[in-house]
Order: sequence, then structure tokens, then C-alpha cells
Amino acid sequence: MYKVSGRQLILLAVVSAVLAGVIVACAQKVWNNQNISLERPVVADPSVATDEQNNIEVYRAVSPGVVFITSKSYVETWYGVYPQEGSGSGSIIDDQGHILTNYHVVQGATQLEVQIGQDKYAGSIVGTDRDNDLAIIKVDAPRDRLTVVRLGASKGLAVGQKVLAIGNPFGLQQTLTTGVISGLERPLRDPASRRIIEGAIQTDASINPGNSGGPLLNARGEMIGINTMIYSPNGGGSVGIGFAVPVDAAKKIIPELIAKGHIARPWMGVSLMPLNPRSARQLGLAVDKGLIVGNVYRGSGAAQAGLRASVVQDTAWGNTVLQQLGDVILTVNGQTVASTDDLQTALKDKRPGQTVEVEILRQNRRINLTLTLSELPQEYR
Repeated sequence: MYKVSGRQLILLAVVSAVLAGVIVACAQKVWNNQNISLERPVVADPSVATDEQNNIEVYRAVSPGVVFITSKSYVETWYGVYPQEGSGSGSIIDDQGHILTNYHVVQGATQLEVQIGQDKYAGSIVGTDRDNDLAIIKVDAPRDRLTVVRLGASKGLAVGQKVLAIGNPFGLQQTLTTGVISGLERPLRDPASRRIIEGAIQTDASINPGNSGGPLLNARGEMIGINTMIYSPNGGGSVGIGFAVPVDAAKKIIPELIAKGHIARPWMGVSLMPLNPRSARQLGLAVDKGLIVGNVYRGSGAAQAGLRASVVQDTAWGNTVLQQLGDVILTVNGQTVASTDDLQTALKDKRPGQTVEVEILRQNRRINLTLTLSELPQEYR
């Protein structure tokens, strides 16, 4: 039988006490880490996490930063002025209380209410950009109530990549749906402004009324798009075809929206009418497509460049009759412009004050002009 001396017993007791202290300290550290991860979840590497666990972690990390926006406005009808209410989603983007959402969520709003968790705050519009269907609003909320949604990148996305959407469809606060990227670089026409939003992300993640303005996320919990529209042929809910404005487009304009309230868009200073082949034949033109210059606005870049306006007359039946043809714009910086969409594309990376080379047709002669762009007036934004 093995005997233990008194000295060995004392040594054993000391070692046991030390080990017990280490175990307690490690347990306390693990508990503290668990508490931290519950309060401020960190999204695990999606390559090592299960899909279900990744969904849970993204939702825990991001959903506190997704807000529920209620807008109130007044609509004038034949029978009087009536209140109207709409709703949407938004993402907190900094600790100052700025929130990124869709322009159409706040369009015409006279009052905004923003719900963060269970708390409600008055919101104010900081800046809007109708061309990209984006807006920035602001709330005065305590910083500890503001969970910032990280902005990722939309460049380099791939069809088939997993995405998650968080929003408030039909008023159901902080709803999570998942799917994949179904398509990229989709030209998306805004039904209100009729302008093209370029490079939209298509997804089959379920998006419904109320999701507008909420984030489309990658597996790391980073915003890659702003959910803006669904294809719904019967006017109902989602049929698996939704669209998001790419976050790279938002990142370019957020600072200017916060600083100025709007985006300084380039403007040539003309009104335009598309030329079609039939009209071209009737007018005896040497081209069959382009943009006919209607009005040339005084003081604009077009006026300074010497563009000539057409003479038109409105008839009693509401039609417009061309009496004298002005210039026809053929190209802008070498890009053919057969429609106003083409012109929008040709000017998309330009700023007021920059110049463009414009090729026109004047009395069946091609002429090149240099035109300095001005800023789009407020009434046309």
C-alpha cells in the first residue's frame, strides 16, 4: 500500500487550491465572454459556421440596427385633404443617429416616426436622392441605443452568393428572410420618377411591402444593398424577384446627402425629345436616332455652348407640333444617345462644372461642341 507523508499532504493541498483557483478563473472568463457575445454578437466566419448558426448570428448582430419607419403625409383630393400613412425600414449607419433608407419611404412625409427596438423617436429628413431612391433621416437617440449596420461592398458579388434581408414587411418588425443573389447589374426603372437605377442586385430573398429601405446583407452581416423594389405582377406580395440598390452607390453619396441635403447632379440645360426613324425620314435627316433639342434654358451650359432650340407649338388637342427643327444631339463624350436613359448613363459619373464633348446634327451637318455642365435645378430633382 502506498503511504503519503505529512509534507506530501501539505504539498497536495496547495496544488489542489491553485488548480481550483485556475478553474474558477477560467470558468469566470468563459462566462464573461459568453455575456459579451450575447450583448454584442460577432458574426462567425461563414466558412466554418453552419448555415443555421450563421443566420442566427447575423440576425443577432444586425437586427438591433434595423429600424421601423412610419411616415405621415396629407393627400389632397376632390373631397378635401386626408392623412395618409406609410411604412418602411432603414439601417442605422453611424453613432450620430443617421439612418439610410429609400427615398420613396419618406417622400412627401410631413412627419416621421422611427422605432428602434421598442423605443420610438421623431425622425427628420436630412437628404434625399430620387435618382438612386435613397434618403438619409436622423433621430436624436442615446448612443447606447444605436447599433450601427456595417457597410460592405457590392463590387465583386457573385450570382448564387447567400444573402439575408432584415426589415418590417407588413409591419412585422425585424423579420429575417434568406436567399441568394439571383442576378447582378439589373437596370431598374423607378415607377415614380421613371429614371433608371443602374446595377441593381436581384435576389430571391423574400421582400415585401415594408421591407423597403432595409438592408440586404452578406454572410458576414455587412450591408451589400438597400432593398427597394419587388416584381409583383398581380400587385400582391413577393414572388421571389426582389431588387436592391447596390451599397457602393450609396457609399458614394452618403457624405454629400448629410452635408448638403441633396446630390449635385449634372445638367446640360435643355429639354429633349427622342428622334425616331419615322420622324427622321419625314424631316429628311441623315440620321435616324438622337435627341432633338426642345428648349435651351437661359444661362445654362447648353446656352453658352450655342445649342439651338426647336420651335414647337401646342395644339388645342394637347399635341405638340414641331414647326422648326433645332439641333439634334447624337453623342455625348463619344457615347450614342438615342434616349434620355442613354444621356443619363453618359452623364452618370460627371459633376457640375465639368465639360463634355457633344456631337450634334445641325441642318444635316455634324458639328462638335464643348459644353460645361451646370447643376440640376431644385425644381427638376
